[in-house]
Formats: sequence, structure tokens, C-alpha cells
Amino acid sequence: MRKTLLALAAIMVFSAVSQSFAEAATVVPPGNRNAEQPGVPGASARRTKGSNSTFDRKYQKVFDLLSSDKQLIAKIKSTASRYGIDPIHMVGAIVGEHTYNVDAYDRLQSYYVKAASYAGNSFRFGYKDESIAQFLTHSQFAKCQSKRDSASLWTCREDVWDDSFRGKKVDGVSYPDNRFSAVFFQPFYAGQTFGLGQINPLTALMLSDMVARVSGYEKLDENDAAAVYTAIMDPDHSLAYMAAAIRKSIDDYKSIADMDISKNPGLTSTLYNLGGSQQRAAVLAQKNRQSGSTVWPEENYYGWLVNDKLPELQKLL
Repeated sequence: MRKTLLALAAIMVFSAVSQSFAEAATVVPPGNRNAEQPGVPGASARRTKGSNSTFDRKYQKVFDLLSSDKQLIAKIKSTASRYGIDPIHMVGAIVGEHTYNVDAYDRLQSYYVKAASYAGNSFRFGYKDESIAQFLTHSQFAKCQSKRDSASLWTCREDVWDDSFRGKKVDGVSYPDNRFSAVFFQPFYAGQTFGLGQINPLTALMLSDMVARVSGYEKLDENDAAAVYTAIMDPDHSLAYMAAAIRKSIDDYKSIADMDISKNPGLTSTLYNLGGSQQRAAVLAQKNRQSGSTVWPEENYYGWLVNDKLPELQKLL
């Protein structure tokens, strides 16, 4: 009962915030801003070719999974409702991830089985011999300790990485010129994401407070890598993190860029793919301040597909 009341309270807060933003924000029109699909990165094309597949076949496979799995669609709708978003945003993200990044499993149960294989595995987040706990003791991170929520805390830490460590030699250690998540949070290989929602471990840590508050799942700890992986591999948990990521992108664009992207699944899918909604919203806001006319956010190749297929995807719901 307590968990249900907390979830209802969270929905009410999200609804109130969204309504207040929507009253002021400029609604981004539906559809694609680009007449033709932007180019697909070579890495995605190579992965698809390497698996003897095509983007069309991968799209059809994930579409068939969604259309045949009523349990999954019900979970998507329920989770979307908790986070105050249209479930089409979650469908778009799943379709984009499984069309361009990974192949879909044939059924939802396969994701549970895969998640179970990670439970209890002993691995850690770190770089070479330095664990994430040791790394965060550097004095440069002291300014982040005042951050009250997981999103602000990990965004601050990511900014410190970019400003003070990325591609630099600090205290005798040479750090790669690469993303914080790729260097410290992917012990198997860079660029790796997991599960139905293809969640990055650092993204999950950033969203941990929101997911704990809305869905009631236990907060994540960067010093317990196995628990982080288990959470993002489990389909139920993965859907919660997916919804939280989309909710955050919508809220960031409303509060920072004064743009309401909640009616454009191609844009939320683009941000789900790229990340960095705060920074991207700030860049867009700057462009609009400098421009004499409205500069709209644009979809990338991934979001373009979602908008292009939207009539078909809507039928899944």
C-alpha cells in the first residue's frame, strides 16, 4: 500500500510539473524536420552486417516481438503511466535500439534469462587498477558532494571528468580521451549497453533516485557493479529506467529550452540514443536566443525512423 501511495504521489508531482511547463513551453510539431533520413553511423552498419542482417530485418524482428507480446505491451503502458509519458516514446526507444544497436530476442522471457546470467557475477567499475570509489576521492570531485540527487551528482562528476581528466595525465595516471561511461562503467568493452532498454550503467546511476522514488526499486550503488547490471538487464527494471530517461529528456527541454517535445517520439528517441539532454537543451536555447526565428530540435537517423514508422508503431498500443 505504501509503495502504491508513493507511486501515485510521484505521478501527481510529475503531472503538475509537466502541466506547468506545458503552459509556457513551445510545442514542437510532430514529424521529422529532415525530409530524408540522416546518415546511420558506420559502427551500426558494421554490427548489422556482421550479424548477417539488415536494418529492415532487425526492425521487423523487434516489431514482431512487440506485436506478439501482450505482456510486454502491458508493462510498457503501466510503466509509462507511472512516469507520466505516452507509451509510444518507450516503444520508439525499444524499436530504435533493436534496429540499430542490437538484435531483439524472440520473446520477453529471453531477457529475463539473460539477466539472470549476470546475477552474482563479480566485476567492478573502474579503470585499470583504480576502482570508481578510489577515482572519486580526487579533490576535483569535492564540488560535487553538495549535489542532492543522483542526476545532479553524476552529471557533475561527468563534467569534472571532461574538464580535468579526459585525455590528460593526472597524478601519474594517463586517462583516455573518451567518455566517462566508456572508461569507468563498461568493464567488458566500450559502448556496451544492456537489456530490453539497452541502458548504460552510468545512465542508470544518474536515474537511480527517480526510479527509486517512482517505481520503488532499490537505489543503485556504483560500488556494487553486479547489482547495477542485474537491474538494467531485468526487463521490469529496464523499462523503469527507460521511462525515467525519457521523462528527464522531456523535462530538460521544457525547463532549459522552453520546448515541449512530448508530442514528438522521434525527438525523445533521438535523445534516448544520444544522451546529454541537459547539454543539448542548453545549446538549443542558446541558438533560439541568438536567432530571429524559432530553431527546432532535429531528429537523428534513429529518431527519424521512429517518426517515419509512427502510424505503424501506434497500432501496437
